[in-house]
Amino acid sequence: IYYLLPLILAASSLAAFEVSRRAEGLMRLATNVARWISMFAPQLFSFLTFVAGVVLLFSGATPAENDRLEWIKEFLLLPVIEISHFIGSIVGLGLLLLARGLQRRVDGAYVLSLALLGVGIVVSLLKGFDYEEALILMLMLMLLLPSRSYFYRKSSLFARSLSPAWIVAIAVVLGCSLWLTMFSFKHIEYGKELWWQFEIFGDAPRSLRAGAGAIGVAMVLAMWRLLRPTSPEPTLPRREELDRVSPIVKGCSSSVAHLALLGDKEWLFSENGRAFVMYGIAGRSWAAMGDPVGLKEEWKELLWQFHELSDRHGGWTVFYQVDAENLPLYLDIVLSLLKLGEEARVPLTEFSLEGHANKPFRHWHRKPESEGCSFEVVAASEVARLLPRLREISDVWVEYKNTREKRFSLGYFHEPYLLRTPMALVWKDGKIIAFANIWATDDHEELSIDLMRHLPDAPAGVMDYMFIELMLYGRQQGYHWFNLGIAPLSGLDNRIAAPFWNQLGTFIFRHGEHFYNFQGLRQYKEKFRPVWTPRYLASPGGVAVLRILTDIATMIAGTDPKARQA
Repeated sequence: IYYLLPLILAASSLAAFEVSRRAEGLMRLATNVARWISMFAPQLFSFLTFVAGVVLLFSGATPAENDRLEWIKEFLLLPVIEISHFIGSIVGLGLLLLARGLQRRVDGAYVLSLALLGVGIVVSLLKGFDYEEALILMLMLMLLLPSRSYFYRKSSLFARSLSPAWIVAIAVVLGCSLWLTMFSFKHIEYGKELWWQFEIFGDAPRSLRAGAGAIGVAMVLAMWRLLRPTSPEPTLPRREELDRVSPIVKGCSSSVAHLALLGDKEWLFSENGRAFVMYGIAGRSWAAMGDPVGLKEEWKELLWQFHELSDRHGGWTVFYQVDAENLPLYLDIVLSLLKLGEEARVPLTEFSLEGHANKPFRHWHRKPESEGCSFEVVAASEVARLLPRLREISDVWVEYKNTREKRFSLGYFHEPYLLRTPMALVWKDGKIIAFANIWATDDHEELSIDLMRHLPDAPAGVMDYMFIELMLYGRQQGYHWFNLGIAPLSGLDNRIAAPFWNQLGTFIFRHGEHFYNFQGLRQYKEKFRPVWTPRYLASPGGVAVLRILTDIATMIAGTDPKARQA
């Protein structure tokens, strides 16, 4: 005791010290493990539930042990055995169907799966004392029982159709079950009278009735689905419907939500209408622009709704430029993540023209003013009278740049859209020479601009001048951040062990200046000393990513032949 007790105390103290010293790392590890389990647990339970359904159907298709039937007939009436056998196969079919609901994290599928597993355990014992089968189902029930938190979706089980892959899988299981019945009783001569034989050792007629019952229920459900009204096709919003989203957009903390006011994208609203996804379609890609907009509590279900909508139309679910803090939501719907670049946001509480470090800002600000430039912000209600001049500047700018209007992730000169936002103007000699429409959030979290145009003969540095004036304006109005937008492919990790996309993106960022000024754009935004935050693409992985990026580029370029305008 003189040696062992001090050794135990010393080891315990050392272990406690090491745990406390590494508490942060252990908490981070625990968080990552919990996130990983949350992502894969529904897939695992879906698979196990499907297996449980297969076990019950195959058990119903094969003969029971005669010695067990001999023993059980002393305790149970024949109708109980017959009904239990029939119900077992129906429960098996139900578990096959519910497995898809568990994969989609539907709470109703969780509750019904627990109930059917419980019923399956009982009927497995009653139809022939199949305790091995009952133990398998009991194990699955015990694993599923404490996992309620993974199944949070308040969605109808019948609101979504099964995918073709699930339909094929269920059809294969039912076909195999029927074949197993025929094989197990190949020595039996089949006839009409066989269906109506009820006896303790009548395994063949029991299996036929159970198999026919499962197939019959499956056919009834299939016919019911076919006769239901089809879901409406996505349509572009009408102009009067923009009034519905405008308050949601203004109440959002992200200025990017203003892209919804363009009217060039479809909307999918949450059940309560307090959040929506804005998206476009090109090829097979159903691409949502950014994170959902609106009440965050409704995002989870809304993401699943969008995922199922695109899946129902044979499309790929894509979310373009999503925030890092929301990535777990996209992992929940089994999407892969790809870093697109980094977004620049200037903290306005720290922005100033004072001090030695801000001398470049003062220079960029004073030079255009010395040439007679002045800055003004006009309210949205005053924009209408300025539209002819703004249209003139925009047309000259587009022609001078030898480009065309972009879409989807960028705004374009669309008068109904411009009438909904304030406008930043630069004047010279009594005429407007540059303008930008302003994105401003009602909670004063973020300020940004979208469409920025100027005349080719405007003084050099007019863009810098406008940015500085807007930042000063935002700080004066109490905004926290000024969003300068994303720098594509910047901030990608180029280590040897980095994913192929990171290495390819870094190579393009460094050597692709002939096609796009990647480094120049990053350097331009860097001079305002922003905080850089990553932005991601959430989509199916693999080779589909190349097609998806091509589809998104098509939407942004506005070259999709099927593109529609509001």
